[in-house]
Amino acid sequence: MFEYPVTLHLDEGHPWVTSDDVPEMSSAGDTAEEALFDAVDALESALSLYVDRRVAIPLPSRARPGQPVVRLPALTAAKAALWNTMVQQGVTKTELARRLGVNRPQVDRLVDLLHRSKIEQVEHALQILGQRIELAVVAA
Repeated sequence: MFEYPVTLHLDEGHPWVTSDDVPEMSSAGDTAEEALFDAVDALESALSLYVDRRVAIPLPSRARPGQPVVRLPALTAAKAALWNTMVQQGVTKTELARRLGVNRPQVDRLVDLLHRSKIEQVEHALQILGQRIELAVVAA
């Protein structure tokens, strides 16, 4: 679900990566492989800006044939889905904390894409909001 198509650029022999879906994201490396590998961290950081701004995280567009994609790690994707659900339902962090019976800082960490929460906590929060995670393993 959170697989963002990216564009690999070459500037004077130096590769860098951007995403039309997330204009705040860019990554560079000594090789194309390194730039694409580092793009995962760059994407997580860029998407965190949407949480900071309290707006929905943009969903990825469909990749063109042969276009590289950057996939969010499973935990980050679950957190992004939680955040977008909160925005769609108009649920604040304070309200979610109340529903979960936890303190507000715990919810801050749940929606912090750069914090390594337990997936079970994210699942529980999604369940409280009437959602659930489905996991699929597919050929690479």
